[in-house]
Amino acid sequence: MTAVDDRPTTTDIMRYFENFEFPEEFKVELLRGEIVMMAGPDVAHNDIVEAVVDQIPRRQWRRLQTQDVAMLEQTSEPQPDLVVLERGSGPGHGRLMPSEVITLLVEVVSKTSVERDYCVKRSIYAAAKVPAYLIIDPVMAQCVLLTEPTGPGDDSDYRRQRITKFGDLTPLEPLGIELDTSEFAAYEKVRPHRYP
Repeated sequence: MTAVDDRPTTTDIMRYFENFEFPEEFKVELLRGEIVMMAGPDVAHNDIVEAVVDQIPRRQWRRLQTQDVAMLEQTSEPQPDLVVLERGSGPGHGRLMPSEVITLLVEVVSKTSVERDYCVKRSIYAAAKVPAYLIIDPVMAQCVLLTEPTGPGDDSDYRRQRITKFGDLTPLEPLGIELDTSEFAAYEKVRPHRYP
């Protein structure tokens, strides 16, 4: 039995989420007890995820897409756009990757996920002590790297924040690489937001 199997699933919403079969054409996440369903992503979104995966060395890192993550002690099972962990760590099978083995989580902001990615998931990932969270934002043409998680539960956050514009190199210290963002496309005809 793994730590994922041992986590508390006493709430009705956790049991419901674990057992319900959602339509395959939707991305479904459990975020602080709320079930969130989203349509498939924009092509620009997928191109960005592909460009990130291509730059993370496979020999050292597992780069998992559409991987559900178990956030211990939380009623959350997010499905980040990219989960990065050291090669050789974490389970080799199963639906859930335990948050404690993850080095970096990546979310590419969609037109409808701005608040979830910048606020809700930021707090969830920090509470789970994920060392680094990278928000790639085609709305604002920027990357936001968050590191040094601190605080408990809903009050969790990251101490450090680095913002880089698309086209600039984005240092990803936890992986020992610089991310080339020159191929990242910004969304067109989208109203800007106020985050981070």
